[in-house]
Amino acid sequence: MPVIPDGDVLIHAGDFTNYGDLGEVIKFNAEIGKLPHKYKLVIAGNHELGFEDGEQMNDKQLAGLNMLGINKAYELLSNCTYLCDRSIEVYGIKIYGTPWHSMPGYSFYRPRGQKILHKWNQIPAKTDLLNTVEQRVLPKYHVFGHVHQMHGATTNGTTTFINASLCDHKLRSAYDPIIFDLPLPCGVSK
Repeated sequence: MPVIPDGDVLIHAGDFTNYGDLGEVIKFNAEIGKLPHKYKLVIAGNHELGFEDGEQMNDKQLAGLNMLGINKAYELLSNCTYLCDRSIEVYGIKIYGTPWHSMPGYSFYRPRGQKILHKWNQIPAKTDLLNTVEQRVLPKYHVFGHVHQMHGATTNGTTTFINASLCDHKLRSAYDPIIFDLPLPCGVSK
């Protein structure tokens, strides 16, 4: 893991394993557990094979899960809050995490059209910060990491888009984490 500066909230936009290896999940959980952030919010990326409920897993994954006495790899994430189609409110800011995307061959895939739309329509309209692989709604902030070679932030005047991917197109660690401040809603304090 790269050097992560201190902060109140850490948001990880997925792809913390290469292809869902349980050893990588355990290592990620241990590393994120060392960080001082009060809130650590994580979604699965398309590389987290085996995280999707109902997804087929290979024999090695199944044997590892059985040995650990768990059903899904995300149960190993004890040092963070795993967001899969759910919201959390932190300091008055409504954050929603969802891993669905339209790229075939990976976990959390749904084809473009009604199947992906069904998942995206579950995103609450009053979301302040959206943590996804792909997005449909336009909250104030959209944090994602799927497009590996397009690291950085931009805005369209309504939404600030933050591509927090740390790796380049060859999956090499190439970028620093992105730090940003969110103004708290009126009347809310830490």
